[in-house]
Parts: sequence; structure tokens; C-alpha cells
Amino acid sequence: MAQLNGYKTNEFWSWIKINWSKSIVPSEYYFIYILLIAHILGYKYLTLTTHSLVLSIALLFWFFSTSKYRQKQKKPITFTPRMVRQTITSIIVSLPILSWGIYSSITIPTEIIQPTFAIFGIVVCGFLAPFAVLLAGFLMKPLENYYQNGFKKEASAKLKELPQLQVIGITGSYGKTSTKFMIRDLLQERFHVLATPGSFNTPMGICKVINNDLLPNHQILVLEMGARYLGNIQELCEIAPPDISVVTNVGKAHLETFGSQQAIADTKSEIVRFKKNGGTVILNANDPFVMAMKTHTHAKIITAGLDEGDYQAKDISYDENGCLFTAIAPDGSSQRISMPLLGKHNVQNMILSVALAHQLGLRLETIALAAKRMQPIEHRLELKKQGGLLIIDDAFNSNPVGAANAVDILAQFKTGKRIIITPGMVELGDKEFEENRILGEIIGKADLELTVFVGKKRSEPLVLGYKNAEGNPDNMKVVSSLFEANELVKPLLETGDVVLYENDLPDSYNE
Repeated sequence: MAQLNGYKTNEFWSWIKINWSKSIVPSEYYFIYILLIAHILGYKYLTLTTHSLVLSIALLFWFFSTSKYRQKQKKPITFTPRMVRQTITSIIVSLPILSWGIYSSITIPTEIIQPTFAIFGIVVCGFLAPFAVLLAGFLMKPLENYYQNGFKKEASAKLKELPQLQVIGITGSYGKTSTKFMIRDLLQERFHVLATPGSFNTPMGICKVINNDLLPNHQILVLEMGARYLGNIQELCEIAPPDISVVTNVGKAHLETFGSQQAIADTKSEIVRFKKNGGTVILNANDPFVMAMKTHTHAKIITAGLDEGDYQAKDISYDENGCLFTAIAPDGSSQRISMPLLGKHNVQNMILSVALAHQLGLRLETIALAAKRMQPIEHRLELKKQGGLLIIDDAFNSNPVGAANAVDILAQFKTGKRIIITPGMVELGDKEFEENRILGEIIGKADLELTVFVGKKRSEPLVLGYKNAEGNPDNMKVVSSLFEANELVKPLLETGDVVLYENDLPDSYNE
């Protein structure tokens, strides 16, 4: 969990507090504590049979529920060099307690009480383990900062040695990864392009790609720039100042750390303010927060959007093969473009990519050929055909706009049963309940054949919205986990059915 929270001690501490009664000290532990303490204090008055009975009861409550031992990890721990350092430090800070427990167990005067004291020690160590990891994170922070500064200096120095390289920086609340891969696929028609893989959008992720993968013959470097706090984008731009900056949108993602949508806009605008002089800025013409960033730069500004901007996307249609739309350039030229992706937000991402590629000299006809060959982007409205079924995989960190678009797409299919499986959205701060309630209403109004909400506590706002929209209660189910959802749906599937997976929460959000 420390790794899933980005090694940030404040976020890991928040996880500990939120999950205290679920993962740190479950309710059955309290009974074990009381039982074992009473046992240790009164061992002189107990018989061997009573000792055995107490230990049996303690073990029974310890394994009262086996669910926590059977849970599958969606993203198992990765023992990177940093995680190895964190693990070793956690063990070192735990040694005094471990040593005390072993020594006390050995020196207990009677062999009868030794097993009881040993079990008590194990329980205490389990209780203290998260705090050992937390303390290790604090202690290792200066060393980790030293390593990170070294990687940043190495990356910056390498970029200065490649003056012919054009750096493209992409940021936004959502759509960054999709836009990055679209830009990469279009520009590969003419240039030698390197793009950061997956969701590599942190300082260390970007430095790793620059230091290890960037070659002298690369002409374009496409970087995704993510942020959870004010100043994050500036930090990335100081490592790799963009020649071309792209802002996809300003949404409500990460409201829990930013606090407001305006704060998100201020952070995203850093990519406009801290870019190279004489470059270009490409902005989403449909987003007022993004368009307001025009005042932050004197660079050349290109706007692109749906029916608005210098570059426009019009006449959108889609089916099981993806999207089809008309791209219109500032000079009035147009081109029909087909791509294996769904959703208006993907068309928006694509028109931003078209604008950038066209500005770098690619003809619209060339762009259309590249778009048609584009591979679906993993977990972002990714179309998968399994036998006679169509799976729409939109499992990557859902947001209000993308989720609404995904439900709208699902509702338009007429080939069979339309099924959605979703746990709702996270990282929306104080607005999380309300946004999930709205999503529940959207799903209820879509009149789908089956809706499966995942997580009995998490789904409360979804269920409320679904009921407010007067969705058919017979078509709604609530389950505890994604695995349970799949088991529920599997026997109901028939040829022609369409299943939408809308978001798949990481382990840190599992109930």
C-alpha cells in the first residue's frame, strides 16, 4: 500500500486511518488482545486444559474470516530498488520490538505461557507493521530525494545534448495517456518518436525513459505530465521543457488533493507557463478552464475541439469498429478519419493530436491512414471481441465525463443485452458522493438490461442515483468484488451481448 500510494507518507497515513478497522486492526483482533492479556496476567491460576482452550479460541478468532487471505492482488508489490530499501529499513526499525518479543518469550518462567506470549507478540507486530513502514518512509526521504535529484540532473543534461530533439508535453485531468499514444502513432508516419510507456507521468517515470531509452536518432519525445499537487507540472517542465504543450482538459480528477477545479487549472497551466520560448501551445477549445490559459503565454496558440476551434471534429458516428468523424483544418481542408476507439472524449483527444501532427507538417490524408492503423488503447474504452460477445474495457481510473460517455455508448448498442459493471469513481474529494450519485442516475436512465455495482459501501451513491432515475430495480445488482461480479454475469451471457467494465479500483480502494 505504501507503493500504491506513491511512497507519499501523507497519503499512506491517510490510507492507514481510513482502513484502520478493516486492514490494520479488524474487530476480531480486539477480542484476541483482551483474551491473551487476561491469559498472560492470570496464567498462574489456569490449568493446562484451560490454557489449550484459550489458545484454540484465539486461533479461531484469528482465522474467523479467511476472506482477507484469499483476496487476489490486482497490482502485486514490485520490488524495485526503492522498495527493497524501504523494506530493509522497515525491518530495521522493527528490530527493537521484535527482539523484545523474542527475548521476553524465551525468558518467561513457565513453558505453558510461552506459546500465549508468542501469539500475543505476533499480534502486536501485525498491529505495528504499518507504522514501521510509515516511519521507514520518513527516515528514507532524504536519501530518496538525493537519488531523485541525481536522476533529474542526468535527464536534463542528456536533453541539452540533443538540441535537435522536439519535446512534446501533454497534461490534463484525463485523456493524457490516450492523447500521448495518438500523437505517437500519428507522428511515427514521418518521425523517429519515443513516448513514455503506460501512465509514466511522474518525475522518476519520465527520468527513467530519458536516461535509459532516449537515443541520439530520436526526433520527437512525447511526455505525459501528471499532477496531484500544485507545482508538480512545473517540476516536470524543469526536467524536460516542452517545445509543444498540449492541454486536454481541466476536470474533477484528484479533487481530494487539489481542493478545487480552479486549483487544478492553475496546476495544469504550468505546462503553458514553463515551456520553451518560441514554441506552440495546443488547447482544448471546448474547455473554458483550458481556454483561459491563453493569457499565460505569448507562444503560438492552436485550439482544437468538437465543432469549435482552429481544428474541428464534426459528424461523429461510431459502431463496434470504433469512431468515424470529419477533421477540419484552419485552411478549410477536411478529411474523414476512422479510428478503433469509442466516445466523444476520444474524438476530442484525437482532434488535438490531428492539430499537432498537422502543425508538424503531416497531411490530413497521411493522418487518416495512421489513425486507421492505430491500436486500441488498453483499458480506455478498449473494444475486445470474445466469441460472440463484445467487451468494452474502460477500466482505467474513470472520471465523470468519460464515465458518462461510456454509458451513452453502451446504451446505443442494440445487438443483445447491455451490461455495465462498475464500482463508481474515486479521487474526487468532497464531490465523490455527488458525482457517483449522478453517474447512478445516468445509468438508471440508460435502461440497461443489467447493472452490477461493485462494493456494498462504495455503491451507496450509485444505488441512490439509480433509484432516483427510476431505474428498473430488477436489473440492478450489488456485489462485494469484481470477481463476484464476473461470477454473477458469466452464466447470463449470450451471443451479441455487450459488457462495459467502467473503472476497476486499485487494491487501496477495495472494500
